[in-house]
Amino acid sequence: MSVITAIQNIEKNMHAFSLEQTFTGEPSNPMLAPRGVFLHEKILVVSDTGQNRVFIWKNFDERIEQKATVVLGQTGNGNTERNAGDSVNASSLQYPSGVWTNGKKLIVADAWNHRVLIWHSMPTTNGQPADVVLGQMDFESNQPNVMGLGKMPTAHTLYWPYGVFSDGNHLWVADTGNRRVLFYNKIPEANFAGADGLVGQEHYCDKDYDNNNAVWPYSVKINTNGSMAIADTQYYRVMLWKNYRDAFNKTADTIIGQADINSSGQNQFKLKPAANTLNWCYDCCFWKNGIAVADTGNSRILVWNDLPEINNVPANSLIGQQHFEMNGESSLSMKTTLQNEMYWPFTVNTCDDKLIVADTGNHRILMYKPIAK
Repeated sequence: MSVITAIQNIEKNMHAFSLEQTFTGEPSNPMLAPRGVFLHEKILVVSDTGQNRVFIWKNFDERIEQKATVVLGQTGNGNTERNAGDSVNASSLQYPSGVWTNGKKLIVADAWNHRVLIWHSMPTTNGQPADVVLGQMDFESNQPNVMGLGKMPTAHTLYWPYGVFSDGNHLWVADTGNRRVLFYNKIPEANFAGADGLVGQEHYCDKDYDNNNAVWPYSVKINTNGSMAIADTQYYRVMLWKNYRDAFNKTADTIIGQADINSSGQNQFKLKPAANTLNWCYDCCFWKNGIAVADTGNSRILVWNDLPEINNVPANSLIGQQHFEMNGESSLSMKTTLQNEMYWPFTVNTCDDKLIVADTGNHRILMYKPIAK
């Protein structure tokens, strides 16, 4: 295939998704900068990050607005203060980010409390306390790495954990501030459980800055084949492993967004984005045989139909901008909110054939489906 033919195919399939639903939440209690979203069947979970709470809709439908079934992190439905305006506890949240659920369990990355909260059954009441806390010895503590700033991590501690993912059995945590991903062989049932595996550092007590590893791992995802993807925000790339177990002692098999493991250019030092560049990418998710990436700084979602097997492969499809060389700073999103235009999307997840996006800068959730060929 010639370069010209490849470019023509990319342009033909550039807009391969249609916007199916725009969701703004509860009319009288709107979202503010939601950074996490996860849809499981009819259960929608959104981390309303700017207001220190998590919304749960248990019978989510296709309406633009809908009152939440449960609100976590606050004592009242309309409250928004950090840790509900009080000391940290089992019910409070401070800057919640990544969320995950299988309809039975709920896991929340309570980032600025330096902990991960686990509910072993889906919450049924507002402000329901979590069952388990990771990263802290108890629910009343919230210092980074338990002992405070400047202290080295251990297998039990966390520092700005922004991302969580589970397959229903195992658990992965993007321990962002410690520059690592922690692996738990089972979803923990006891507080302050230690990790069983480590990605990104040689030892649990390390937090080295190393371009061979994710220097700012904001999210981690695993597909049904066991492949792993880590969104390495600070190096403007996504790191891929064909098997997540290789990541414990092996550099990534493939890099998205950069030419090689040593490169770290914002949009590869270009003045404009392109189909193969990234800018502050905060999340990604496996989608069918490929992968979708939240290219946050470029205010768009990029989609690869197949998992790249070599570095720096251009995306097949684009969502959120009119073309690959446009981003949120150059488009209309600074002036008005178009129906299909994004502004700083932090999260992308999938449910069935849908892509679900936290359109953070526009304070809404967007849902897309592929256009039938």
